[in-house]
Amino acid sequence: MYQTIPTPDGGEAPVDLRSDTVTRPTAGMRAAMAEAEVGDDVYGEDPTVNALEAEVAALFGHEAALFAPTGSMANQIALQVLVPPGGELLCDADAHVVTYEVGAAAAYGGISSRTWPAAGADLDPELVAAMVRPDGYGAVPTRAIAVEQTHNRGGGGIIPLETLRQLRRTADGAGLGLHCDGARIWHAHVADGVPLATYGQLFDTLSVCLSKGLGAPVGSLVVGSAERVAAARVIRKRMGGGMRQAGILAAAGRYALRHHVERLAEDHVRAARLAEALSPFGVVPGQVRTNIVSLDLSKSTLDAPALAAAARERGVLVSVVGPRTARLVTHLDLDDATVDRAAEALAGILRG
Repeated sequence: MYQTIPTPDGGEAPVDLRSDTVTRPTAGMRAAMAEAEVGDDVYGEDPTVNALEAEVAALFGHEAALFAPTGSMANQIALQVLVPPGGELLCDADAHVVTYEVGAAAAYGGISSRTWPAAGADLDPELVAAMVRPDGYGAVPTRAIAVEQTHNRGGGGIIPLETLRQLRRTADGAGLGLHCDGARIWHAHVADGVPLATYGQLFDTLSVCLSKGLGAPVGSLVVGSAERVAAARVIRKRMGGGMRQAGILAAAGRYALRHHVERLAEDHVRAARLAEALSPFGVVPGQVRTNIVSLDLSKSTLDAPALAAAARERGVLVSVVGPRTARLVTHLDLDDATVDRAAEALAGILRG
């Protein structure tokens, strides 16, 4: 499945480890998009979108799903469904919904957020339970809890199933909604073998992404009850997310679900391979569970921007996620040879 992307001068493009969103549609996916049956989705008449929504809802054991252009929009739609203006959302300090979505919860939903200390996937359910604020004079009442599976800034870590069950009990006891930012939940499913429906039944709403890891060019879905998804459809329109002949995009997602979920195990193996090669330089191989390798440069003479600049010169692209933290992500467009090439280049830089 690896695709060599040529540069204009005929050479090979850099090994791109910045994200699993940089993939190009495969030939089979492009064919599915070209052949997609379409209609006007704003009228609910695109058969390929409708089929994708029904398929994803069934995978997660919910009644309905809604196709959205982006993961950020899907998250923010779900949060607005669960939290009324002036209500409070609890999440961790590194959560995508408060770190990488440019204040959308406050700007569009009027949602107040409060965070627990960032610990990636290693969260403490008792700490979260203690943070819940009930209704009361002058208080901002907690209305929902959000978690991220897998956890992006937590190095692709997987929140254990029992931890999620404890959070579900907390949410039920306090009458709260529970949302999962499941952009990479497919990775958790493949790595731990937890059925998608098991995850789905723990949450009131989920957002699941088709372009992170699965190789689709665009698209995420909001998953939930029929009533919540009906409300989500109104919010999507309000946010400008109503699309017309979106079946061309939905066809890519349907193809990805059929062909690119189980192969995520290959990305996990390559991430572990990369982590092992970089273990002398700030990577703990045993902590790499999925397709994200977090490179801790706190003991290096290089900071993350300097590493990224040096890596680019050697034909490797990495993400800077902190002053002394870089992120490496394996994906559909890489093979063993490209991962080894990247590992050799990065190790050479870090050795000095």
